Amino acid sequence: MRTTDRPVRLLKEMTPAEVAAIIADDPRLIVPVGTCEQHGPHLPIGCATLIAERLADDLSAEYGVLRAPTIEYGVNVDSERTFAGNASMRKKTLHRMLNDLLASWEATGFREFILLTAHDHDPHQESLATVVTDVARVRVVDVFGVDISDLLEGQREHMHGDEADTSLMLHLAPHLVHMELAQDFMMTREAMRRYRRGWLRVPQGSPGSIGKPSLATSAKGEAIYRRLRERISERIFLAPSLED
Repeated sequence: MRTTDRPVRLLKEMTPAEVAAIIADDPRLIVPVGTCEQHGPHLPIGCATLIAERLADDLSAEYGVLRAPTIEYGVNVDSERTFAGNASMRKKTLHRMLNDLLASWEATGFREFILLTAHDHDPHQESLATVVTDVARVRVVDVFGVDISDLLEGQREHMHGDEADTSLMLHLAPHLVHMELAQDFMMTREAMRRYRRGWLRVPQGSPGSIGKPSLATSAKGEAIYRRLRERISERIFLAPSLED
């Protein structure tokens, strides 16, 4: 359940005149960027998208910032197995798509873009971080750049379809989680580093997730979500404006 009754400012539901009026007062745009990728047999393929969307909605409603339509696809981690439904872009494809979209929006008056993603795969993040604009500011928000280690029991960091992802989904969309199918699969810290950088595929022996989803709980997900939202609010939305 959302924590505010204020409406989400959805760009796709507004007329050009309505958008122009908001831009005149606040020229920021939140752009959630997801993935279409397996997160284990217990989680939906759109797990990262759903997390980013929920944060984008809550932040849009809280701060009155316009929210763009979600980009549902990203740069997936290569896998040694085939998972039905997966769809990935190449890094340069996502980069070019974002360049084109932000250029179009910038031409209509937007002066700050907040690219919000819940997928900490380096090639995916690089696609976002290297977007070029003429004058607008681009801020890439890696949701899992927020430290949540003290909220986890069996891990020290976010992995993939893990204790963190599963807890968040149990809090945000419990009807989409199949805990009876969750399987733990751990990697060394060095292997995780190589995995995030795109130097290591999801191993054949993995169920498609990495970490300990068996330790996930809804209460833990609520605490993680609160931490993510508070930290992003502090660093992005409550920080001094460009004019200041």
